[in-house]
Formats: sequence, C-alpha cells, structure tokens
Amino acid sequence: MLDTQSIDIVRTQSLTSLVQREVERLILTGELAPGERINEQHLAARLRVSRGPVREALRGLEKARLVEARVNRGVYVREISVEQALEISEMRGLITGFACARLAAASTAEQRAQLAQLIDAMARAIEAGDAQGYYERNLAFHDALMDYAGNQRAKEMYDALVKESHLGRRKSLFSQRSMAESNAEHRAILDAIRTGDPEAARIAGEQHIVSGRRRFLDALGLVSATRG
Repeated sequence: MLDTQSIDIVRTQSLTSLVQREVERLILTGELAPGERINEQHLAARLRVSRGPVREALRGLEKARLVEARVNRGVYVREISVEQALEISEMRGLITGFACARLAAASTAEQRAQLAQLIDAMARAIEAGDAQGYYERNLAFHDALMDYAGNQRAKEMYDALVKESHLGRRKSLFSQRSMAESNAEHRAILDAIRTGDPEAARIAGEQHIVSGRRRFLDALGLVSATRG
C-alpha cells in the first residue's frame, strides 16, 4: 500500500506528464514557435499549476530535443538548422523503408484498405486546398505504416524523429503541387506493398522521404543537396 509520500510522488509525476504533453502539443502545433523563449511563470498560470511541474516538464522536453536551456537566458523552443533537418530526414527515410518492406512481406487486407482510405482522404484535401487537413492525414498515413510494421523500437525511434522534425518541416507541404507529388508517392508505396515485393516497397518508402527532403529545400529556396 502506498504511503502519503508515495502518493504525493505519483500525483506530482502524473501532473508533470500532463503538463509535458500539453507543452509538447503547443510546440508541435506551432503555438510555441521555434526560437521562442518559454516563460515558466506565464505557462504555469495558463495551465493552472505551480512552476515545479512546468520546470520538470521542460526538462523532459529537453531530453526529447524539443526545447533547449540556454545558460543564464532560460528555456527556448528548439530551432533546427537545415543541416539538422536533413539529418533527421535521412534517418526517417531508413526507418520508413524498413517499415514498408515489412508490410510488403506481411500485411492484411484491412491494413492495406486503411492506407488506401488515408490516401483518398489526402486527395480530397488537395482538391479542397486544405493544406492543414492534408498535413494531418499525411502524419496519420506514416503513423499507420509504422504501427502496421509491428516493430515497437522502430516506431519509437520514428515518433521521436517526427516530433523533432515538426520544428521545421510543415512549409515543405504547403503548395498544392508538393502535396500532389507527395500523395502520388504514397500511392506508389501502397502499390509496392500490394505486390508483396519487400525490396520495391523499401525503395518506394525511402524515395518518398528523399523527395520530401527535396521539397523541403525547394520551399526554402535552396538548391537540393540530398543524397541517395
């Protein structure tokens, strides 16, 4: 049976977890922008908690590489450079290719149907000019790939990379042309999975991320420097 001190620890840890999830949401949705200084006092007041859980939550987010503590200056939402964004993308490409290959080797009709539904939903978002709707379904498609691949460690690594990449990747999918190109690549991935060819699926998955890297650089007005 837990004693009073243990109960207090559990309560504090639970509150810290809730605060961390909410601050993470504010960062990932852009409400707290890259480079923005996080005011612990204002955040605590907004969330109606003391500064202790906020401080602990920020430490957790620093480990997740979403914020950074600057000596004598406070805690800031992390900014990632173009080079860092490309490094993250390279790793996402490897994991995505791995997941696609696993699905080509073993996937269910229901899983393939769900992926097709997400692709169709993205197509409708493109037609409607709904960039936000496309972005959300794009994330759902890639989440589904990782879920269906059935490798928990790969999914954990992928999720961490995606959260970090949120700090700089949205702008690459804003144009209708970019969204259409990206969704065509989704269809190519699904086609390769349906054929049951793991190598073709791996290549389709990796190439999709490579092309996404090119779109990211194009959106920044930079010459593509992708490899592979």
